[in-house]
Parts: sequence; C-alpha cells; structure tokens
Amino acid sequence: MSESSAAAGASGAFGGWRRATGIAGAAIGVVAAGAAATVAVERMTVGRGMRRKARLALDSAGPYGTLRGTPGRAYADDGTELYYEVDDLDPAPSADLSPRRRRLFGRKDPAPVTVVFSHGYCLSQDSWHFQRAALRGVVRTVHWDQRSHGRSGRGVAQSRDDVPLTIDQLGRDLKAVIDAAAPEGPIVLVGHSMGGMTVMALAAQYPELIRDRVVATAFVGTSSGRLGEVNFGLPVAGVNAVRRVLPGVLKALGQRAELVEKGRRATADLFAGIIKRYSFAGRDVDPAVARFAERMIESTPIDVVAEFYPAFTDHDKTGALALFTRMPVLVLAGVQDLVTPSEHSEAIAGLLPDAELVLVPDAGHLVMLEHPEAVTDRLADLLTRAGAVPAGATVGGHGSTSSTAQPG
Repeated sequence: MSESSAAAGASGAFGGWRRATGIAGAAIGVVAAGAAATVAVERMTVGRGMRRKARLALDSAGPYGTLRGTPGRAYADDGTELYYEVDDLDPAPSADLSPRRRRLFGRKDPAPVTVVFSHGYCLSQDSWHFQRAALRGVVRTVHWDQRSHGRSGRGVAQSRDDVPLTIDQLGRDLKAVIDAAAPEGPIVLVGHSMGGMTVMALAAQYPELIRDRVVATAFVGTSSGRLGEVNFGLPVAGVNAVRRVLPGVLKALGQRAELVEKGRRATADLFAGIIKRYSFAGRDVDPAVARFAERMIESTPIDVVAEFYPAFTDHDKTGALALFTRMPVLVLAGVQDLVTPSEHSEAIAGLLPDAELVLVPDAGHLVMLEHPEAVTDRLADLLTRAGAVPAGATVGGHGSTSSTAQPG
C-alpha cells in the first residue's frame, strides 16, 4: 500500500500524528549524530523512487564497515552482552620491538599493546573503518559495540528494569570489554564523542587501571561536560525551544517506537540531509561514505536514541581528566563540528597541557570518516610516542572520502 493510500485509510487524527512523528523521528535521529531537531534541507529535484535506487546503489558501492576480526563477547554488570572484535598483531621477532617499549614495560618480551576503540552515539565499531584498515597488522586492536548499539545486546538494566542509562554505566561496560579482550598488557584508549565520554567514565571509576596499564589516550570530537549549552548551529531562540520540548518528545516517540521507525523510513530523504549536515562539513565527501554513516545512524532504534539522550546533559567528567596527565594524549576535533564543538576539545586540552591538540579544518563531527588521513596520521604518531609501535613501522593506507577517491 502506498504512503498516500495508508494515510487516506487512517483517521484524520491518527494520520496527522503519524506524519508528525515520522518527521519528528527523522529529526530526532539527528541526535544520533548529536544534532538538533530542526534544520533547513535543500529542496530535492529528483523523484523518490530514483533517490531510493541511488541509496541502494550506494549501499553496495564501497567496503565501508565490512572489516571483521576475531569475535568475542563480554558481559556487563547487569548481564548485557557486549560484542567486540580483535585484530591481532602480525607475528614479529622480539628484536623488532622498540627500545622504548622495553624500558616502559620492563620485560624482554612484553605483552603487546592493545588499542581499544570506543565509538560514538548511534554509531558502531564500524565507524573506525579507515583507522582499523590502516592499523591492521601493525598493532593489536579491539573494536566493540556499546550496549544497545551495533551487534551488542539491548541494555538489560534499561529494557528490563527501566534503569536510566548513565555514562558511568558505559564506563563499566568498557571495563568489562577490557577484562575480556585485553586482560593484561599495556592499553591505548581511543574514544570518539560518546566513546570519549566512556573513556572518561572508565577513568573516574577505575583510576588504578589508568595508572597501571593505560599508556596513551586519544579523545576525538568529544566533551568532558557542559553539553547542555551546545546550540547545534541553531539560533538561540530555536535551540531553547528544542531543549524545552525534546525530553517529552523523545519519551513519547520512544513509547511508539514501531510507528516512529516507519515514519523515519518514509522520510528517508529528509533524514539523509540532516545526517549529512551534522556529520560532515565539506561538500566533497564520498557519497558512499555519507550513506555508510547514514546507515549506521538509522539502524539505531528510536527508543535507544531516546534512552541515551538524557545521559549527555548530566555528563561531567572534567575531574577525571587529571588521570591522563602523565601519558601521551591526543585531543582532536573538527573545526566545524556542530555536535561537540571544537571548543570542548580545546577545554580538554587546556586541562592537559602536555596533550597534542589537533583541530582539523573543514571537518565536522564524523572527522574520522571525513578526514581519515588526518586522524590516522595523528593516531600513528601517538602510538609511536607511547612505544606501542616501532618508530619505523609502516601504517597502511589512510583512505580518503573525497568524491573522486577510491575507497580505502
């Protein structure tokens, strides 16, 4: 049945509510990238059927999100199943280990460094596609899906017991993943957006882990607090109105998840425009990469979007940053990030005076997809400074997301 026929067959009130929630569902999906609930979208000039065919073509245009490692499962303190994958280090003679690593860990053949990647809100471990491809075989890495995201299970405390989601819970989840996937040896923590907040929450609750095992950290497009002040590029009056109504709207939409998901699919074109606006800053992003980001975000159910959102307003882990002062730290952000503005990264770097602060021009919130070469270069340098890889190690192709580049 067509959308117009379905609307005609419904009562006027129900049809109007469905159309409203459909558009609201798409707008609330912006929160998946951390964005606002309204935005101007350019007028479409081709038919809906043609646009749908274009999306299907883009879905098969590139290898983005296809990298897989050795699967594993950890279990959170409430029983939630957390899915992770390990990309192991290529075997190499111990003579190739850097002298710095020998000094750092005091053993002739130290356990390999493990780099643990934590993704952002309404994304998945696949959001690190380019960095994962570049580091394969160079260093041991762990990629995991946060609760209720990707291949991980639905949060038990939230779905069964109606316990509010907190960033502290995500920190405990990360600890469970580390215990299962990297129980010994040095660790490098890398977090994007909500993933960076998860790293801070881990530090606040397990300071001994940070002191004893973490040798370097990267905070990418994240914040240590004051997220309630972000305006998402909207006029002050508009963002204030959104803040007033958003909690109630989210709660209502979360209670009508099945209907809202249908609305999101019906408004896919609007949704795509919003995602691009709040994920990327440049105009020449590979359409397949933009579609890849859209797929990750739209795969997050609206009730999960609603469930996680309040935790960001309460997030404040500024005090935990002191635990990262005695190690190499990278703080990186896109200059045009509308979700976690670069000023938040500058504030983090201000509290970590020895950290390397990198602000990437012409980059939005998904900087690791928009400018993968910049992010991978700085991560490779961080790993070298931490002694995680030999100074002469070759990091693979960084990839590019320009519209004329081949997928990396």
